[in-house]
Amino acid sequence: MSKVVPIIEIPYDSIAPRVIVCGDPARAEKIAARLENPTVVAKTREYWTFNGTYKGVPVTVSSHGVGAAGAHVSFEGLILAGAKVMIRVGTCGTLQPGMPQGALIIATAACREDGVTQQLVPQSYPAVASHDVVQIMIDEAAKTDAWVRSGIISTGGIFYKGVIPTNNRVMADAGCLAFENEAAMLFVTCSLKGVKAGCIVAADGPCFEFVGSEEFDHHPGAMAKAVDDEITIALESVIRVEVDA
Repeated sequence: MSKVVPIIEIPYDSIAPRVIVCGDPARAEKIAARLENPTVVAKTREYWTFNGTYKGVPVTVSSHGVGAAGAHVSFEGLILAGAKVMIRVGTCGTLQPGMPQGALIIATAACREDGVTQQLVPQSYPAVASHDVVQIMIDEAAKTDAWVRSGIISTGGIFYKGVIPTNNRVMADAGCLAFENEAAMLFVTCSLKGVKAGCIVAADGPCFEFVGSEEFDHHPGAMAKAVDDEITIALESVIRVEVDA
């Protein structure tokens, strides 16, 4: 039996250098269905990994679950297995008014409110996407009819609000576009390992801290199109990114 990467249980050197990551295993399976000749590499816990090709280019798709700690396990493991570029396809809550449900945000950087990256590097270390990946994603997004913006987002370690205020309103005042749970972890991990990274997220409405979970208005139709659009953007982008052999 081949030696496998801990926890995500994929064999070393078993994946493509170009990887799409997402939180939901079902979304990973959905993305993999867009590949030619998709095969299952491993399914364990929240970590489902698939190989295939997209327009003839080898691509891997893998789920990382919710939150920075579990995602860190995924990202480190994928790098050990051969990943050279990773693009996250996810969802978010908006922090700015006037952003429609189903809006797509391409993250240029992420505020590190995740609670995990602080244990890896000093807080002054930035969480930034790879410039070339961002530009390719912007170019590909322009080919769609999606509502797309690029800019800084915030990565937090919680989903539901508690009794302690978060920094979301401060981040909103500072111009951050959205709040999600894994981008900063991806950017920091990839920066430390010399791997290229990008992230695109679909807005499922205002951040819970602004509207409250009970008042949250979910529109599955708008989100289904947004997720389909961001998957297309990510797939078209990842095959264009130059990676080291």
